[in-house]
Amino acid sequence: MSVATAEVPIAEPVKSFVSTTRKMLINGKWVEAASGKTFPTFNPATGDVLANIPDGQKEDIDRAVKAARAAFDKGPWRKITPSERGRLIWKLADLMEPHLEEFAQLESLDNGKPVTVARAADVPLAIDLFRYMAGWATKIEGNTIPISVPYTPGAQYHAYTLREPVGVVGQIIPWNFPLLMAAWKLGPALAAGCTIVLKPAEQTPLSALLLGELMCEAGLPDGVVNIITGYGETAGAALAAHPDVDKVAFTGSTEVGKLILNAAASNLKKVSLELGGKSPSLVLQDADLNAGIPGVASAIFFNHGQCCCAGSRLYVEKGIFDNVISGVVEQAKKIKVGPGMDPATDMGPLVSDEQQQRVLGYLESGVSEGAKAVVGGGRLGDKGYFVEPTVLVNTTPTMKVIQEEIFGPVVCAEPFTDLDEVITQANNSIYGLAAAIWTKDLSKAHRIAAQLQAGTVWINCHNIFDAALPFGGYKQSGWGREMGHDALELYTEVKAVCARL
Repeated sequence: MSVATAEVPIAEPVKSFVSTTRKMLINGKWVEAASGKTFPTFNPATGDVLANIPDGQKEDIDRAVKAARAAFDKGPWRKITPSERGRLIWKLADLMEPHLEEFAQLESLDNGKPVTVARAADVPLAIDLFRYMAGWATKIEGNTIPISVPYTPGAQYHAYTLREPVGVVGQIIPWNFPLLMAAWKLGPALAAGCTIVLKPAEQTPLSALLLGELMCEAGLPDGVVNIITGYGETAGAALAAHPDVDKVAFTGSTEVGKLILNAAASNLKKVSLELGGKSPSLVLQDADLNAGIPGVASAIFFNHGQCCCAGSRLYVEKGIFDNVISGVVEQAKKIKVGPGMDPATDMGPLVSDEQQQRVLGYLESGVSEGAKAVVGGGRLGDKGYFVEPTVLVNTTPTMKVIQEEIFGPVVCAEPFTDLDEVITQANNSIYGLAAAIWTKDLSKAHRIAAQLQAGTVWINCHNIFDAALPFGGYKQSGWGREMGHDALELYTEVKAVCARL
């Protein structure tokens, strides 16, 4: 492992974007925070200030919700046909393509992820999500329902359902995939005909603001999408509790998700939550280790381990445990850690000093409880928020590193001998977001998949996402599903209409 230093030259539009004090989008206008205050966003590779962002608070949320309310209740958005909505969403995707490099560099500078990864995955997946959801705008349908009413003999009824937009939606997104999470939230809400107040993470607001500029260029009516930057404790809390918001959608930690839920109780607004995970990877004796070893390594080290579905618990059948662990260790040693803007970087820094300290704290806890780091285990370098790719062994089910989400490049590995016992162990978590199985026996794989308490089960792969594939979790990993047609249910109400003939 090493810290790389070379960097891709920053594109001129990106330099201009970050050097200008940004504004927020409210009712189609770019405005300062009502307080006039700003806050810095930092480059996690250096710790230096990257840009200054409006410090939106309750008054700004009030203005944005008012604009979204008017756009939903009285504005042209309500009169636009589903076909026109779909065309506007598709146009947004088209406008994003020429800005792919700008988005990729902003993600790298703001979040720390390798620009090569953002260029190949984050931005194309966001564009694809908007195109997928654009197609659903014309396919949100109700049903006709034959009914029989025993207490009105001889009467005939025409009964049907309508699926209507839920209304004004508050959306709060995380910092690990800033642009992609914005797309996951905005795409289905726009397709359904909702209006939106989007609150990006305070650590990574830049790509959402660039996306806002393109939404204006695409022709979305004023007030349909409003973007408020600010801190979770102020802007986020005000949005979750706002009485004129009909639904709140949140992606982030389970701890904060519970706070969102409590705030939403004020007016019983609808809530969807995509929360934490502690996803197990099961490697069976007959697995193809040529694919399995790099697969389970990528499952935890991709995006610096800052994935809610990261394969952070690794269970390996005892007969191959040493081979798999030595293989994962070699994979970790090959990783080039460095600034995201270095084209040679495989793994960038964590997003913030706070996150680095959190991960280092878990590493200290694991070692103090008896775990052993066979590779990594500490901070890398003295500048930026880098943490070594780490493999912990000698872990036990009661350790904090097994029970709690670390959200960093740390995998905890344990051997197993009994398949039923390891399935029980895999399910022994408050989370249920994802899991992976590595085996050549596909019949066995599908039987195991049926027993795992997880919203996604990958077989001989990990971190495979598609706009058509629903994503979400069991237990304390959340409520509802992102992506796929399931996501439309989060942003629509079902109305039953019954007429006596």
